[in-house]
Amino acid sequence: MTTLSTPQATFAELQVNGRQHQLALDSRTSLLDVLRENLHLTGTKKGCDHGQCGACTVLVGGRRVLSCLTLAASVREPVTTIEGLRDAKGGLHPMQQAFIDHDAFQCGYCTPGQILSAVACVHEGHADTPDSIREYMSGNLCRCAAYPNIVAAVQQAKPEMTNV
Repeated sequence: MTTLSTPQATFAELQVNGRQHQLALDSRTSLLDVLRENLHLTGTKKGCDHGQCGACTVLVGGRRVLSCLTLAASVREPVTTIEGLRDAKGGLHPMQQAFIDHDAFQCGYCTPGQILSAVACVHEGHADTPDSIREYMSGNLCRCAAYPNIVAAVQQAKPEMTNV
């Protein structure tokens, strides 16, 4: 007879989109699964679940991370998902508006991760040229091939993001 042990719950405190959450989790739970399953923030997408497509990109402490590869219990800084991205007045963030303006999405599945990665690309100082944008956005895949429109959106949003 084989006996399987159940993992002990780990208590985690996460700040997500400005709200505090106290959770009892299996220590192996990814940030992606906590966002989608526990907090019901389904804007963050599960693509490959191996960190290769970028669909699950969120910001942790302002830096982009692949939430499918990040253990939720290890997160100590504020998390921003697509649901929490907004401008100072609570409207669309300039990057969200730029994606709309440039039709930088087709099916939309990768769009939340693309937008959050694009915000980080600008904040990291990598949005100076189209080549630089393409390089630093290369971890986010778009099966619809909206890449030229994504680059145009990043270029449009960059000067507007100084006020956000």
